[in-house]
Amino acid sequence: MPDPASVPGAFGPAARPPSTVSVLAVDDVPDNLDVLDALLGEPGIHVLRAASGKEALELLLRHEDIAVALLDVQMPEMDGFELAELMRGAERTRHVPIIFLTAGAPEASRLFRGYEAGAVDFLFKPLDIPLLRSKVQVFIELFRHRQALAAQLEEHRQLVKMSELLFGVLGHDLRTPLSAIVTSAEVLRLRNREDETTQRVVTTIQSASSRMTRLISQLLDFGAARLGNLPINPRPAELSDLCTTAIGELQDRHTFEMHETGDTVGLWDPDRMLQVLSNLLGNAVQHGSDEPVRVRVCGTDEAHVIVEISNVGTIPEETAATLFTPFVTSQASTRGTGLGLYIVDQIVRAHGGVVHGRSDDGWTTFTVRVPRFVTRASATTGSLAGSIG
Repeated sequence: MPDPASVPGAFGPAARPPSTVSVLAVDDVPDNLDVLDALLGEPGIHVLRAASGKEALELLLRHEDIAVALLDVQMPEMDGFELAELMRGAERTRHVPIIFLTAGAPEASRLFRGYEAGAVDFLFKPLDIPLLRSKVQVFIELFRHRQALAAQLEEHRQLVKMSELLFGVLGHDLRTPLSAIVTSAEVLRLRNREDETTQRVVTTIQSASSRMTRLISQLLDFGAARLGNLPINPRPAELSDLCTTAIGELQDRHTFEMHETGDTVGLWDPDRMLQVLSNLLGNAVQHGSDEPVRVRVCGTDEAHVIVEISNVGTIPEETAATLFTPFVTSQASTRGTGLGLYIVDQIVRAHGGVVHGRSDDGWTTFTVRVPRFVTRASATTGSLAGSIG
């Protein structure tokens, strides 16, 4: 081995920067440890020296920042193979990469035993210095990438907790005073039936409260969808009945034409699917003309049920590509949050289905295609692949 004094970049053990990565060097010959320390020790890299397998195990227990272990094969009491087997047998150290350093001939049996013990590589003495540095640097970079990823995951977990707290506040601390406003408005309406001014004010309060309730619900659903846990509770339902219910809520504002074919019974979350239908029908009323909104429910396929909702009008070209993007609204819409279609898309996806919109010959049609049967497991994950019976 070369003289450590002739190796550039060597530094003493006192120069350990705050954010270092450790390399474990195990050899019963002190001069060999001096050389490895000189070759590898530089700012950001700390060489942990062990003169025996026992010392190496003690260092492994005290340090969690070991990027790679360089083990000499031929050592008294505990050789490198035995040390590697002990490392692989412990949860704390089994993932530390091991490179064996040996002066022996590259015999097949020794190589086989080394790889069986958990080695990722063998280097033979006299060492090829550039090769050693290159291999060690690879494992150091991998270790740092793992550290960075772990930090990002922890940051993500903290953000998720903060998001859950925020949406908990939206769900409780905003709905509670809103409920008091709605109740107070209803009391005013009942006590002042003959006062037209009071009745108009109450109507305005109730309308604004209903809108606020919808906005809160949309924000809660948006948060749940972003966190990947939009709640879905599949149970038997008939999609044509849900369409009829959704139409009934809007009949005082518009006219509808509904056509039903085939069997529209399946396993879905009725409340969520009603939310989808109400949103799409509301959009059709808001953005369409005085022509009736056409609703078609098709259950002729054994595996899927399709709903098409059409209105006179054309999707603006500049918004066609962002229909289901959150917080993006069309120029014609000045009151929406841009969350409605995004939530529609997320609910349909959670059921294992797809939704898309298109404009042809002056008509805009939104098509929802959902599997007839969706299991709770596939629904709660928001997976695109539903369980189809």
